[in-house]
Amino acid sequence: MKAKIGLKDVALDAGVSLSTASHVLNGTAPISVEVRDRVLNSAQRLGYLEKRKSRATIATLRTILLAVTSDAAPRSDLNLVSWTMLNGLRQECERRSIRFVPLVSASNRIDPAEVRRSAEAEKVDGIVVLNDDRPELIRSLAALQTPLVILNGEDPSMLVDTVTGENRFGARQGAEHLLSLRHRRIMHLTWKGRTTIRRRYDGYTDALLAAGIPISPDLVIEAEGFEPVQGEKAIARILAEDRDLRGATAIFCAADNLALGCLKALSDAGIRVPEDVSVLGFDNIILGEFSSPPLSTVQLPSDRLGAAALGLLEQRLLANDPLRPAHRLELGCRLVLRGSVQPPRR
Repeated sequence: MKAKIGLKDVALDAGVSLSTASHVLNGTAPISVEVRDRVLNSAQRLGYLEKRKSRATIATLRTILLAVTSDAAPRSDLNLVSWTMLNGLRQECERRSIRFVPLVSASNRIDPAEVRRSAEAEKVDGIVVLNDDRPELIRSLAALQTPLVILNGEDPSMLVDTVTGENRFGARQGAEHLLSLRHRRIMHLTWKGRTTIRRRYDGYTDALLAAGIPISPDLVIEAEGFEPVQGEKAIARILAEDRDLRGATAIFCAADNLALGCLKALSDAGIRVPEDVSVLGFDNIILGEFSSPPLSTVQLPSDRLGAAALGLLEQRLLANDPLRPAHRLELGCRLVLRGSVQPPRR
């Protein structure tokens, strides 16, 4: 988009007067549907609508506080999802000239008193909390006058705005793909994670029940955490008990990290993927592209969540309405098929 694009360019492109273009874009006069569509199409194609939106955002949102748990802060292969979200948020802040104030907690839980002190000291316009959606934290932060968004979390009480991927539907998509390939014994490898991870289990069960397949508790395996080594240990434990994996022909992992560990455990046991058993992940971290075989997965739109969170903050600031209901925004997930999934042999 060229910086010099203005309303005159839109009017010229649409073949209307400057005043007509202004009335269409500001909604200040009745205009025919044909002319309105022509002006809006020109404004969108030339980039004028995005330019107006960016200007409005810069004027509204100046400084935000980002509260992050200590386990999400280190930049490592274990935190690729969190770091993709953080990088997307940082880039959007740079694009909109929004000052970005990080607050890293001393533990894996965010202290609401610390958030309050930092927000007041920095005079922020909004607060973004990454990953931590504990009810007690939300209740405490909801009492603040500063607009707040939980990024990659949920608030069943609907006290604050939240933005996340559509984990439940995404997981259902993944499980339904396995079912479409005629897998009927599908193991689910998960861990006791946040609400978002529990939603992935919900999507898995939704797909099976819709297909008339009862949930087998022996096929739901809990790892001790989300790290690859913990996924590896969980599958190795099952293999030590039963090399046939309790009859499973596919393993749907609640995170790519778990899936990478799963692939290693299967390889070490001489079990081929996908010839002997299929493996499907969730998140679409870059390491999955280079695993052996390349990991099929459900893509979480991690890089888009930060911009969506800023949009929610902006909307609440513009509304200036203490009675505005909390909004829950969920971004769609999609399947990314590579080499770790195929129809079962048995």
